[in-house]
Amino acid sequence: MKSARHQSLFLPLLGGAVAVAWVALWVWEGSPYGRYLNHGGWDERALLASICRALPAGEVVVPMLLYVGGWTLMTAAMMLPSTFPLLEIFRRLVARRGDRAMLISLLVVGYLVVWSGFGIVAHLGDWLLYELVIDHPWLQLNGWLLGAGIITVAGVFQFSSLKYRCLDKCRAPLGFVAQHWQGRRTRAQAFLLGAHHGLYCVGCCWALMGLMFVVGMGNVGWMLALGAVMAVEKNVAWGRRLAAPLGIVLIAWGILIVTTHTAMAMSP
Repeated sequence: MKSARHQSLFLPLLGGAVAVAWVALWVWEGSPYGRYLNHGGWDERALLASICRALPAGEVVVPMLLYVGGWTLMTAAMMLPSTFPLLEIFRRLVARRGDRAMLISLLVVGYLVVWSGFGIVAHLGDWLLYELVIDHPWLQLNGWLLGAGIITVAGVFQFSSLKYRCLDKCRAPLGFVAQHWQGRRTRAQAFLLGAHHGLYCVGCCWALMGLMFVVGMGNVGWMLALGAVMAVEKNVAWGRRLAAPLGIVLIAWGILIVTTHTAMAMSP
């Protein structure tokens, strides 16, 4: 009876948590602190500027912590829905255990930890790119090249073997659980199961997530669109066939940006 009640509440509670993440992002984006979500100019505000100056390496560490917090919230909203099949299979596997809620939570934490690690790497890359642009006035005047490059790389990656290997792992949650769950050291294994799934998810979706640096990290509309695309790729029967057409669209978009700006530069 208790297990059946847990089953009936699992998906609504998980869906509610994702909905709360989306609402939090929407409120954050529309608030006076929306710029924190975009990880731009954090150290320009008086309070954060004083914190940054007071801490060792604060000008890097504090913005990074804020960014990782926003990135983790964004990941929970965008990526957790695509893990529902894995979570449901794991829930059924541990349904009779007294610590099932803890094990499921550890799986989710492991998944989000990997995405947060990716967020830190992405933040550092974005910061280095920003420093490069600051030091090169020509890039400041032609920043569209960076956007076109990111979009084109995302399109090309849609055709890579790594994309399909990782996507196939994400699309087979039953086999994934059977491979990574032996039922020993259960808490550590639950965390590692989530982390392994997160690694394949990052391997599959990192390029699409990189598009957020082009369209705007705090743009909830783009988050919804990209989250829906990634969920369809991983969970819908025909989702695997979406990768190539999406790649063509992205490459065409990148070429269009380059062509348009080149034509504008050449026009009298």
